[in-house]
Amino acid sequence: MTSSSRTTKPHEIVERALELSTADGCVVIADEQSSANLRWAGNALTTNGVTRGRTLTVIATVDGKEGTASGVVSRSAVTAAELEPLVRAAEAAARGAGPAEDARPLVTGTPSSPDFADAPAETSSAVFADFAPALGEAFARARAGGRELYGFANHELVSTYVGTSTGLRLRHDQPNGTLELNAKSPDRQRSAWAGRATRDFKDVDPTALDAELAVRLGWAERKIDLPAGRYETLLPPTAVADLLIYQMWSASARDAVEGRTVFSKPGGGTRIGERLSPLPLNLRSDPNAPGLESAPFVIAHSSGDDASVFDNGLPVPATDWITDGELARLTTTRHTADLTGLPVSPSFGNLILDAGGEKSLEEMVAATERGLLLTCLWYIREVDPATLLLTGLTRDGVYLVEGGQVVGEVNNFRFNESPVDLLSRASEAGRSEKTLPREWNDWFTRTSMPALRIPDFNMSSVSKGV
Repeated sequence: MTSSSRTTKPHEIVERALELSTADGCVVIADEQSSANLRWAGNALTTNGVTRGRTLTVIATVDGKEGTASGVVSRSAVTAAELEPLVRAAEAAARGAGPAEDARPLVTGTPSSPDFADAPAETSSAVFADFAPALGEAFARARAGGRELYGFANHELVSTYVGTSTGLRLRHDQPNGTLELNAKSPDRQRSAWAGRATRDFKDVDPTALDAELAVRLGWAERKIDLPAGRYETLLPPTAVADLLIYQMWSASARDAVEGRTVFSKPGGGTRIGERLSPLPLNLRSDPNAPGLESAPFVIAHSSGDDASVFDNGLPVPATDWITDGELARLTTTRHTADLTGLPVSPSFGNLILDAGGEKSLEEMVAATERGLLLTCLWYIREVDPATLLLTGLTRDGVYLVEGGQVVGEVNNFRFNESPVDLLSRASEAGRSEKTLPREWNDWFTRTSMPALRIPDFNMSSVSKGV
């Protein structure tokens, strides 16, 4: 980032861009981002660093005889001299585009953020003040126990400023921290993974995670080969998060109404009101959920079936997606809500699944006569959108449970399952806890999930991967 762009305050650049606009409507989004990270390998820190940056998005709307068109242009490190060309580029894009299908009047009436003119929040290496010494202690314990720790910790803080020609002046600060820790045996034949999501690294204990991984490496000393097949399987919270995030990414009301998804009702309409699970599952999003706080208003840098640039600043309420096992809502913009006749339900910044369960994963293991315990899933890909059939791989430890005890590590598998179908077959849910999805944590981290017991999880083939 250049010095001139750093000296221009985010709210000032938003106001200046709005002043420069000659379009019929204008939305300006300034994202001020800072991040700090640590990386380590073989029980020693390898790198650390701090970065900062700014991205400016200008959305111009132009009214025409056939409707309103929109033009969107985003650029990084915009200087004062580059601001007017950016605004003009957005206006030119709008004038050169046809009418926007999702065009709606720009949002009004949302109260301004009292801290809109304040300096952006920033992270720094100080966020690791308590974590780094504890990590050093974990290194020492791992070294003494014959383990090698690899991984990284990243903390990001994004201050987003949204200003519109209709008078909105909104600001949201989003902290996001992730920790991924991998323990390996010196011969690299055994591996175990743990991850955590955090807002500030004050609630993450690397020594406790190392102790957890030490137990898993111990389980892996005995190797057991199992064939492909259907097994009673305990999905840990991280795996449940990865599956349900993908399910929600596929929960567009418009796609469902048009018959393209697992949420489409045969013969037309959607499956809203249909029971998806025999368990009293409640899947919801709430911008004010403690420890999982997210933006309370829409921040849309582009338009699609689940987002509209015209909705910027629209309040995002707490939303129940599944209630007592029944499908309650699908995602809509104002435009797709009008198309489908369903309530406006903006996309979500967190995801919380709760079924009233009280057991920990360890207690669920103790109640298992024979089954598999997974660590995590990865390389998840969609096979069939009509059923939301997904395929992927297990990773870093699949363990065999017999008589309530883990008796060894089995080979990895490729799985073929639909998360919607899994919910219909789940026979038990544990207690919900904050968790880090492994596959999708570059895009989505704020989740709270229970472990799920699936009586017949489909391990479709054996995988030789680690």
